[in-house]
Amino acid sequence: MWLSWKLLLFLSLTGCLSEYSEAVPGVPTSYAAILRIKSGSSSLASFNSKNRPRLSSPSLGSVSSPGWRGAAQHYHSPTNLYHFSETFKNDESVDYGPVFVQEPDDIIFPTDSEEKKVSLNCQARGNPTPTYRWLRNGTEIDVESDYRFSLIEGSLIINNPSEMKDSGQYQCLTTNMFGSILSREAILQFAYLGNFSGRTRSAVSVREGQGVVLMCSPPLHSPEIIYSWVFNEFPSFVAEDSRRFISQETGNLYISKVQTSDVGSYICLVKNTVTNARVLSPPTPLTLRNDGVMGEYEPKIEVHFPYTVTAARGTTVRMECFALGNPVPTISWRKVNGHNPSKARLRKSQAVLEIPNVQLEDSGMYECKAENSRGRNVFRGQLQVYTYPHWMEKLNDTQLDSGDQLRWECKATGKPRPTYRWLKNGVPLWPQSRIEMINGVLMIHSVNVSDAGMYQCLAENKYGTIYASAELKILASPPTFPLNQMKTTIIVTKGQEVVIECKPQASPKPTITWKKGDKVLRENKRITILPHGSLRILNASKSDEGRYLCQGVNVFGSAEIVASVSVKEPTRIELTPKKIELTVGESIVLSCKALHDSTLDVTFYWTLNGQPIDFEKEGGHFESIKAQASSADLMIRNILLMHAGRYGCRVQTAADTVSDETELLVRVPDLISGDMESAMAVELNPWVEYEFRVVATNKIGTGDPSAPSRVIRTNEAVPKTPPANVSGRSGRRHELVIAWEPVSEEFQSGEGFGYIVAFRPNGTRGWKEKMVTSSDASKFIYRDESVPPLTPFEVKVGVYNNKGDGPFSPIVVICSAEGEPTAAPIDVKATSLSVSEILVAWKHIKESLGRPQGFEVDYWKDMQQEEAAEKVKTEGNESSILLTGLEGNTLYHLTVRAYNAAGYGPPSTAVHAATKKSPPSQPPGNIMWIQDGSHVSLGWEPVRPLANESDVMGYKVLFRQEGQSNSQVIETQKTSAVVLLPDVGVYIIEVCAVSEGGDGTASPQIRVPSFSGGKVTSAQSTLHVLSTSSSSVTLLLALMVPSTSW
Repeated sequence: MWLSWKLLLFLSLTGCLSEYSEAVPGVPTSYAAILRIKSGSSSLASFNSKNRPRLSSPSLGSVSSPGWRGAAQHYHSPTNLYHFSETFKNDESVDYGPVFVQEPDDIIFPTDSEEKKVSLNCQARGNPTPTYRWLRNGTEIDVESDYRFSLIEGSLIINNPSEMKDSGQYQCLTTNMFGSILSREAILQFAYLGNFSGRTRSAVSVREGQGVVLMCSPPLHSPEIIYSWVFNEFPSFVAEDSRRFISQETGNLYISKVQTSDVGSYICLVKNTVTNARVLSPPTPLTLRNDGVMGEYEPKIEVHFPYTVTAARGTTVRMECFALGNPVPTISWRKVNGHNPSKARLRKSQAVLEIPNVQLEDSGMYECKAENSRGRNVFRGQLQVYTYPHWMEKLNDTQLDSGDQLRWECKATGKPRPTYRWLKNGVPLWPQSRIEMINGVLMIHSVNVSDAGMYQCLAENKYGTIYASAELKILASPPTFPLNQMKTTIIVTKGQEVVIECKPQASPKPTITWKKGDKVLRENKRITILPHGSLRILNASKSDEGRYLCQGVNVFGSAEIVASVSVKEPTRIELTPKKIELTVGESIVLSCKALHDSTLDVTFYWTLNGQPIDFEKEGGHFESIKAQASSADLMIRNILLMHAGRYGCRVQTAADTVSDETELLVRVPDLISGDMESAMAVELNPWVEYEFRVVATNKIGTGDPSAPSRVIRTNEAVPKTPPANVSGRSGRRHELVIAWEPVSEEFQSGEGFGYIVAFRPNGTRGWKEKMVTSSDASKFIYRDESVPPLTPFEVKVGVYNNKGDGPFSPIVVICSAEGEPTAAPIDVKATSLSVSEILVAWKHIKESLGRPQGFEVDYWKDMQQEEAAEKVKTEGNESSILLTGLEGNTLYHLTVRAYNAAGYGPPSTAVHAATKKSPPSQPPGNIMWIQDGSHVSLGWEPVRPLANESDVMGYKVLFRQEGQSNSQVIETQKTSAVVLLPDVGVYIIEVCAVSEGGDGTASPQIRVPSFSGGKVTSAQSTLHVLSTSSSSVTLLLALMVPSTSW
């Protein structure tokens, strides 16, 4: 049984946080940088151990404060300095300057929004943890003195934002002990739509056949608005055609030739693109004069695009042109001194020229021409396409010794060409006696500790700014040696070269000295100190044995390493027998003996033709026999022809490695009488080159083989080997594709080798033959428009050369290609399932030619052209597919077409579907729960979705035992639920809203212990409240009175 109880709450709440932010499309990436001094015993190895990617997005317009602008510099190719690995800083113990993880984005905030907060996001990482400050229009915001501002982990929260006080450009400045970096600019803009003036509008009176312009005079607004016109009463909208045009630039309604049906009342309707708010103007009456009909007159262009149109590359350009005239003028467009872009589209009865995905080559002079029987009128304007700055070269993190020279170069492209500025710790860097900034190159001569800090390079043009970054570490540390150089003993043999490594890490670079014993080592022809500090000894002898010491010294300290050198006698090897010739089936033992320094251990390795012998995989033919410590034998049993080759023995000691080889010849018994001086080799392949050797043998043994004979080629002959694996291949309609394996050169038997392809329709008598003259050919395609798809043919392929025709392959049956599908799928339907999913289903006409191997679905957004469509394929007889990863609240166009190996069939008629709005971003707020044993009663505030989010259809309560991944779900349309916790343990409970766009953001987790039925009385019950708002919550809790027993 459940306990009925009443709860009285008075809540004082502030609104939830709302973000209206949108990334700028097509704007390149920016970066951040630090330059700092690192003292103590830090080494390059430790500095290289952290990873710190420096990526951030740019903003439109200038990025630094207006007062910070300096002389702009152009970049050339950057010089790579001694730079750090990009994988440094994974170790939390390594300190480093701040790096942006998230930078603020532009925000448009609706003034009528129920949300009363704006959040400008900023997050950085660094060690120590960075702190944050914010600038508005270049001036620091005093967060402490204004209660409307607050900082949450770097993000700036503005409560009750005001356009008068808060609109402008914002930047985040993040700092730790190593310096500061400045974020890109984010623009805070307010969206609103005012009301039209209530003043009555005068009637407009014209003669029939005359042109007229009805003025909209829109109210104050921000940002853009969309214009439409209502005729007489809502919702009867004016339909645009060749005679009527609504300009989205001026908002005015243009009627080129007034008719009697146009008489009436006209109302301008404007809609804010962000808030979706709409307002109507007062009506403007349109009447006809009674003094006659207007005669014909030439066109007069009333609305046209500007003389100069600027557009960002990749955006869509729309240019308007409309004329008054009688008869109604015809509008046409052309690009002067060129052709209209193939992707250009004409809208609104050719009154609008639209160029999607505009590129630099689309720039130029465009002409709009209005023409009727009385004359014509022309307007021309220039389209200029610009690009945002984009990095061609980025900076590299760099470390230098004090006194070295720094040279950084960053290089960007853009139109107009970008200029460059440099920041140090977030403020402008100016040229000084040691600091030069020329053409995008920053040079600092003789760096010192005062140059440490965070540096940023800015590339900017009038349309945007990007940041690049690098970290300069000025090392100041005593010498230290890595562990891999602490080798104590080096063993070599007489005559070898000895290299003793000595590469201390230090800054500045240390001075190296070497000692042997207690004496300083002097360089000579045999003994050299290499540039990096290591010692090299040539032609080592016993006199070079001893203890060597390397010492590195700089102003901060010294370090040393010690190594002992031992010189041994070189190892020698004896491999017997030196040359062997055996007959198949015989056996042999190869003996390998090492003569070496008695203080060294030896290891033996056997090879065949340079490859190690695998004794376990050679079928028992090989066995390694270790007779003594200084020798080893290789037993080869039951020799086969494949065992012929070069056998090697390699001996390895701690000081050296030596090897030797012997050759094993294997012959097949084929003896000729000793008194013969010639023999004939038979059954050789025609037209193949051979060489011969002769070996003499008697009962004592076998002598050495003769030198090879000259190369002899056998005579040509008719080929005897036909092609193998004759088969069919996929092709296009009306094609028969025949394939085979080419005959190798040794079986072609002569020059002029080729193929004879013979084929005939199944059941007919005469063969059709085609010659293929290439000896490497492996395919022949026969095309005949009269051949239906899938017609069976008998096929055989023969061979020929200059001596004549050879045999044919066995006859096989091959079908002609079926061709690509001829019919488009029908009954195509697209159904929106969620914010990112659309289900596409279709039917295929089975009687159509060209059996489909699968289907391809093309889909593109409403504002895109079909050429930019995404494509996804199905295989087999699938008749539906689920498209995923789509954008929310977006209209998509879709087509379906069949395909097979021959190609694609025609596409279906396009269908349309819009994805659902996004699920609610806000979690259920102020969750309250009370527990009674294993029962938990929950309640929460309803979720109110934003304007661009799906409506709430209900709620889900998800709960699972701690440590498990699978959750149980309770669905409800109320703002309360009761959860039964069946087992003993701690449970995790979450609540989220459910919408047609999917599940919304889940509430913070609640951890509730379960006592599996343990009774908790009302006196023991406790009301828990989980507030998800930063506002205060006041609770007045009435006494809970059980109405029934549990």
